[in-house]
Order: sequence, then structure tokens, then C-alpha cells
Amino acid sequence: MKEFGATILRVTLGIIYVMHAYLGLFVFSPAGMAAFMGKAGLPASVAVAWLLIAAHGLGGLMLILGFWTRWAAAANALFMLGALVKVHLHQGFFLKGVIVDAAAGVAQVGGYEFVLALVGATIAQVFLGSGAWAVTRSK
Repeated sequence: MKEFGATILRVTLGIIYVMHAYLGLFVFSPAGMAAFMGKAGLPASVAVAWLLIAAHGLGGLMLILGFWTRWAAAANALFMLGALVKVHLHQGFFLKGVIVDAAAGVAQVGGYEFVLALVGATIAQVFLGSGAWAVTRSK
């Protein structure tokens, strides 16, 4: 029965990461993501933005399907740790709200609790493996 806990976590994380990839690709654009990362003090190149979008998009799909779950979770955990430390940590703990100006490619969030929860859940997925109903089963 505990295999289904890992499955629920895996699919939920996959959906969240696919939606983050959608946001980066179609709402902000890779160039907008690169500009945002540059303002946050991260390596600001379109190539890095594409890597982030690929990790979230492809990694999210891999999580949903349960295909190389631990690798997909590990890749996303690294990006989310970077986002936690470089972008969100200084904003304080509690999530205060999200302000999005898609036309300007600007998103502002106050608080790191959601990102911290994603980091913890994604790292837990690395340790738990794929769970039930996965294309490739973790041992």
C-alpha cells in the first residue's frame, strides 16, 4: 500500500513541474526567464533558461509516467534548491501572494514556503523511488 504514496507524490510533483515549464516557455519565454534569473543573481543565459524548462517539462513528464523517477526528481531538486537559495529565501517564510505581469515577463512572489515544500517533496521522491504504476520501477 505504501507504494501508492510515492505514486501520488510523483504524479503531483510531475504536474507542478510541467506547469512550471509551460509558464517558462509560453508565458515568460526563455529570454524572459533568462532576464529574471539575471536579476536574481543567477547565471543569466537563454541556454540556462532552456535547461530549466527542459528539467521541469521533460522531468515532470518523466515523473508523471514513472520513467527514471529518481533522475527526474534529482534534476528538478537541484533547480529548486537554486531557486530557494538565490530567489526566494530573502522573501521570508510565508507566501504572501503572487503578482504576475505576463506582458512584461515579471512574476513576484513573497515567501519561500511553497518552494521549500517542493524541495522537500522532490528530495523525498528521490529516496522513495517511483512507487506503483510506473514505467520503470525503482528498487
